[in-house]
Amino acid sequence: MITFNSDVEAVKAFTEKYAHLRQEVGKVIIGQDEVLKNILITIFSRGHVLLIGVPGLAKTLMITTISKALGLSYNRIQFTPDLMPSDIMGTEILDENKNFRFIKGPVFSNVVLADEINRTPPKTQSALLEAMQERSVSIAGVTHQLPEPFFVLATQNPIEQEGTYPLPEAQLDRFMFNIYLDYPSFDEEVDIVKSTIGGDMYELQPVITIEEIRYYQKLLQKIPVADNVFRYAVNLSTITRPETAAAHEWANKYLAWGAGPRSSQNLIIAAKCHAILNGKISPDIEDVKAIAHLVMRHRLVKNYRAEAESISVDTIIDEFLKVKI
Repeated sequence: MITFNSDVEAVKAFTEKYAHLRQEVGKVIIGQDEVLKNILITIFSRGHVLLIGVPGLAKTLMITTISKALGLSYNRIQFTPDLMPSDIMGTEILDENKNFRFIKGPVFSNVVLADEINRTPPKTQSALLEAMQERSVSIAGVTHQLPEPFFVLATQNPIEQEGTYPLPEAQLDRFMFNIYLDYPSFDEEVDIVKSTIGGDMYELQPVITIEEIRYYQKLLQKIPVADNVFRYAVNLSTITRPETAAAHEWANKYLAWGAGPRSSQNLIIAAKCHAILNGKISPDIEDVKAIAHLVMRHRLVKNYRAEAESISVDTIIDEFLKVKI
């Protein structure tokens, strides 16, 4: 049983634990500090991540390393056009005693890497996304609870779009963050090459227990938020909705669809965690701004004009963040 004298003491312990976690993961993963920080924010906020990056940027190594440092079970699912929902969720078999027995699929794990999620048909995508939302799986009328904590990191390759099944907006909305993974810097790449061809890899040690993760997840829910921060987050989502009373000029000009209420919720939840990891007790407007791109970039749908003028979603969000709300 984890106990602290006060929530302030618990927040301080959480910040120290996070620093230790970053230090341990940094012994294997070189660079990508912001990506690591954002993935950890999502895990502690009980969200899921959509990671977009070209092959070879250590996405699999990164999530394996984080799982080990957190002491969590881990499964990787390679999505292909012939993957069926039962391949992910599990299936019932007839055992030697002629009784039906449920065999759990790879989704029954604390951390699930859904590699190239856009390569599998909508039927299979929906099965995983339902599990993400409900945190349970229903097979033959029986509901099976997924382990807690439960975190899905789905990846997409931005280059090859032939033969893919793009995720619909309603399903993209299930992801808390959309993270772009960029190439490492020159010096980082030199360090990566040196460390990977030189022999033995560092053996990671878990630095946090499952019980502690659950405790800190519940702690985040209790973090107080000032009314002006609530209003800023909701206003930021509201001005993205074209053809509405509060719509920003750029929303009417460049967007076909804006962010929904889940965007406002995730802005506050993620801002809480961002504040704590930066040594604060409560989030302010700067914390909301810091995670706004990650929360909103996959929730905004550009119109033809934005495509024709090569206006990126991040540029549009930058314009929204300039508004004094």
